Amino acid sequence: MYKLILLRHGQSEWNKENRFTGWKDVGLSEQGVEEAKKAGIVLKENGISPKVAFTSYLNRAIKTLWLALERMDLMWIPVHRSWRLNEKHYGMLQGLNKAETAQKYGDEQVLLWRRSFDVPPPPIEEDNPLNAKFDPRYAGLDDKDIPRTESLKEVIGRMVPYWNEEIRPSLKENGEVLVAAHGNSLRAVVMYLKNMSEDEILTFNIPTGIPYIFEFDDDMNYVKDYFIGDPEEIKKLMEQVANQAKKS
Repeated sequence: MYKLILLRHGQSEWNKENRFTGWKDVGLSEQGVEEAKKAGIVLKENGISPKVAFTSYLNRAIKTLWLALERMDLMWIPVHRSWRLNEKHYGMLQGLNKAETAQKYGDEQVLLWRRSFDVPPPPIEEDNPLNAKFDPRYAGLDDKDIPRTESLKEVIGRMVPYWNEEIRPSLKENGEVLVAAHGNSLRAVVMYLKNMSEDEILTFNIPTGIPYIFEFDDDMNYVKDYFIGDPEEIKKLMEQVANQAKKS
């Protein structure tokens, strides 16, 4: 039996302010720090002990991983970082308040930009300081690999090869692997592993800081998946994620 542990980063400062974040590097809020610590405690209490971890290039995911591993006494395990685990790029929406954007453009349009399978938000301008091409952490990437905006389809396009070439082999070798990343990069993994339809993934939400376990049999076939925590609390948190971009 193999276990893949998915962990969306704890609440960030921009999650707290209900703003589109994307590739902008935003830190954890106080609540997010506590969520990350709690996730580590819960995983340890449930006997989860990953041998390897993966995370993105963004601090909110990296720090969530650190805090969780610290509570698990596992800060010594190997950690691999990749831009392919970054959040979906929200283009020109990055930094904007989700509810205010919905008031301006309508719930339906913002939902399309946030959660549609293949409709990306308007791209960020080339001279915008938030354009990732100006960020030194991506200096080694080919410009064509640095998005100006992304749909979920495009996130899947960069995530699935990383799953097949890096995470899956590591899981097969080590038995348990922890991936601390972002709502949409993790949704891309989930959609692929569960063979979900476009409609199913549109309404699927991953709350911050709640461990999400996938189990595979000895032949690496998917068996089941589940969140660790109180089902009613998790349901409420998932609904909160779904309602973030609705007009107030």
